[in-house]
Amino acid sequence: MTTPPASARETTEGPVYTVTGGDWDDVVQAATKADDERIVVNMGPQHPSTHGVLRLILEIDGETVTEARCGIGYLHTGIEKNTEYRNWTQGTTFVTRMDYLTPFFNETAYCLGVEKLLGIEEQIPDRASIIRVMLMELNRISSHLVCIATGGMELGATTIMIYGFRDRELILDAFELITGLRMNHAFIRPGGLAQDLPPGAMDQLRELVKTMKKNLPEYDKLATGNPIFKARMQDVGYLDLTGCMALGATGPVLRSAGLPHDVRKSDPYCGYDTYDFDVPTADTCDSYGRFLIRLEEMRQSLRIVEQCLDRLREPGDVMVADKKIAWPAQLALGPDGLGNSLDHIKKIMGTSMEALIHHFKLVTEGFRVPAGQAYVTVESPRGELGVHVVSDGGTRPYRVHFRDPSFTNLQAMAAMCEGGQVADVIVAVASIDPVMGGVDR
Repeated sequence: MTTPPASARETTEGPVYTVTGGDWDDVVQAATKADDERIVVNMGPQHPSTHGVLRLILEIDGETVTEARCGIGYLHTGIEKNTEYRNWTQGTTFVTRMDYLTPFFNETAYCLGVEKLLGIEEQIPDRASIIRVMLMELNRISSHLVCIATGGMELGATTIMIYGFRDRELILDAFELITGLRMNHAFIRPGGLAQDLPPGAMDQLRELVKTMKKNLPEYDKLATGNPIFKARMQDVGYLDLTGCMALGATGPVLRSAGLPHDVRKSDPYCGYDTYDFDVPTADTCDSYGRFLIRLEEMRQSLRIVEQCLDRLREPGDVMVADKKIAWPAQLALGPDGLGNSLDHIKKIMGTSMEALIHHFKLVTEGFRVPAGQAYVTVESPRGELGVHVVSDGGTRPYRVHFRDPSFTNLQAMAAMCEGGQVADVIVAVASIDPVMGGVDR
């Protein structure tokens, strides 16, 4: 005879259920046999309205959510484990695929960790750091556009969805020009970048900034003052500062509670302390405040991108000078995409056997990283993205672990949803803006 999954005992507060074993399905069955009117429903796992394959387990009483849980793991890829079987440079191609809407933040955090272990933080060329900042801020805009677009679509506001993806395409075109890919770039490498900006990139980026400055006010006209949009968002997904601090929430969720915490200001990296920008906050603690913060963050990101473009007028190196670390960066765009320049390979093979051996070992085996561990944080569009990198002195990571803000912020879902309406669950999840690639890495 199996032990019943849940038993009840009466108290002055009412019946108390003690879960003694079994999985969630057994608990659900036990709950359905109870005398009260509770109903347990699954919202998902599905993709369109949950920002990835997310399962929400809701216990409802009529239209009111009495208990909410997240079921995650449906998108698990084992990316962190896979990095242990590739060299340090190849790890970039894995981590860029975690939060697939913010690949440049994943790459930068990882590379900053590796560079900290190598002790070459001061050797990174200024031009490489400026381009990293520019790409991250453009990526912040594209990520927020997806959040606003999909969030609008989930509310039935299809026009804002069309506008959001229209503007995101412009940024992805710029990414494709610079890196050869729209997503999952592996462009930021330990020691710098894969290559410099291609010809014509500066002109296209200036045009992009000009177009985005013209388009961003349209979101204000569409949604900010729209009484239907405000009624659907205000006081929904409420989480005050105390709740944010208790749950470790960061990013727009935390700043909507009034705390201007931003890693770019509190612990600057890549020279962020030399840029002029503001950290927007709100005191509404709700979904509407998070929407307003993301709109303002996009404007601030454009300010930073303009400053980056001004600094990139002078040419410079984009990879450390140490040839024992610098990945061969003489690349060319061929019919099968971006890869090593064949002319460069021919030159190596025809002039120096030592250069050929070094090139071969650097590409196949990789460089060695001194034993130790490092933790680095960056401010991603969703909050504080941290990476803990551990080396045993070899050519491959011993351990790479990410503190992904989507995973941490998703803990707040229950606090935001319980006591509210079923229809408001989607609004609350959309305001958190989780990406399941980062949750299930």
